[in-house]
Amino acid sequence: MHSPKRDALTLAAAMLLASSAAFANVEPAPKPVTTAKELQQAKTYTVASAPTAPLELKKPVPPDISGYNAQAVEKKIVRSKAGKVSVRRMMQENALKDFIGGDNKMAEWVVRQHGIPQAIFIDDGYLNLKDLAKKLPKQYFSETSPGVFLARLPIVVGEKGILEIDQQTQELRLSQEAGSFLVNDGRLFVRDSKITGWREKDNGPATFKSPKEFRPFLLAWGGTETYIVNSKMASFGYANSKSYGVSISQYTPNMAKVLKRPEPTGWIIGSEFSDMWYGFYCYETSNFVVKGNTYKDNIVYGIDPHDRSHGLIIADNTVYGTKKKHGIIISREVNDSFIFNNRSYDNKLSGLVIDRNSVNNLIAYNEIYKNHTDGITLYESGDNLIYGNKVISNKRHGIRIRNSVNIRLYENLSLANGLTGVYGHIKDLTDTDRDIKLDPFDAQVSLIIVGGELAGNGSGPLSIDSPLSVELYRVSMLAPTKSSGISFNGILGERQDEILDLMVRQQKAVLIDPVERQTELQD
Repeated sequence: MHSPKRDALTLAAAMLLASSAAFANVEPAPKPVTTAKELQQAKTYTVASAPTAPLELKKPVPPDISGYNAQAVEKKIVRSKAGKVSVRRMMQENALKDFIGGDNKMAEWVVRQHGIPQAIFIDDGYLNLKDLAKKLPKQYFSETSPGVFLARLPIVVGEKGILEIDQQTQELRLSQEAGSFLVNDGRLFVRDSKITGWREKDNGPATFKSPKEFRPFLLAWGGTETYIVNSKMASFGYANSKSYGVSISQYTPNMAKVLKRPEPTGWIIGSEFSDMWYGFYCYETSNFVVKGNTYKDNIVYGIDPHDRSHGLIIADNTVYGTKKKHGIIISREVNDSFIFNNRSYDNKLSGLVIDRNSVNNLIAYNEIYKNHTDGITLYESGDNLIYGNKVISNKRHGIRIRNSVNIRLYENLSLANGLTGVYGHIKDLTDTDRDIKLDPFDAQVSLIIVGGELAGNGSGPLSIDSPLSVELYRVSMLAPTKSSGISFNGILGERQDEILDLMVRQQKAVLIDPVERQTELQD
């Protein structure tokens, strides 16, 4: 009994290979200028059939996320002990040292508060905003209309404090002019509510104007738990360390050595973030869950986990309209994490980026489409599994891999992208502004591509430059945009007939391997 897909592939092979004119008489796609060394390397690759058993892979099952929900968050709130509230000077407080160190930083708050900078502190138990309004002078914190609160000082949840912003709060407004922001150094719960960076002179949100203009923000430090559920946040953040929007961060290295706090954690679920400098940022954070949120029309990034964060779950989010850079990016040793079932589209650069030595991640079942450069981009990040993603109608490459080895691409659809379906290449970054000691790299690329479909892409299905190795198996490449039929670029273009004969007509796995590497393996 024949499979329709297999028959279609066999028919495609017959059409492509029946006549040598299919390739010999057609102008190949333009190639980039190459050096003599690269040309020599291009001649030293072999194409051979490979055993298929090692390429078989069970469908990956992402972690169960059903337990991350509003009911589970509610159970975490301890209201048994009433907290204390006080207004104290910002100096000498660990949670605020990052913002007041040095005369320049201090001046920001002196100007906004017209005196020695102060903040509201919540310590030793539970408080909500109704409690704060009763206990604080109105010039610092007030209920301006039923359920609407205006904060005109920074609010700090102390190490033993618990702050709940719940459905009694229609909106918490953090005053831009007065320099208000929210720091969690304990436990923070935002449920069924809204927090907005507020421009008092306009009686409206502190919408983005310029990168350096202060806007309110939320930051959670090491040792904390932060839960944001079914809420809206808007108009946060600017281009200043830890002030990006919603940030979860371990303390700075020097303070972390002294305080010895564990990595921060928490959940953000079912919420909406808009007009943020960064929608979400984290640093040295563990097991954080970002689930079922909408990140729309943010400035630089939608979701941006950073340095040495691990065990993250980023799932079921919708990210679109990011104005300067990428929709979703993980960067600098963000490892052992799960990015699945997200939708990322109409972002200024790529839809999803894995960057700077971020390894052992599962990127699966995402829909990445209509982004203004690439769909999925991997930079200097080996040992990742890219499985079952739909990467469609992005302006440049569907999936782009640079300086990354052992990248497994399984069952992905890369369709109708402006350039190549899958583009693998190397690049020497030593003469760039990159800090090589901080972000080392090897100019090497190796790929395994199994299953899925690469079709209708502007420059062809595949282009791979100077790989350590490439393995191809069961890859469908129908419906090319060019009337000439399928054409490969890079190393694959040199051996196109052999590759297609093995993979399409004979239904075998193909291994493309440099002779130099074979010699090394034999030695």
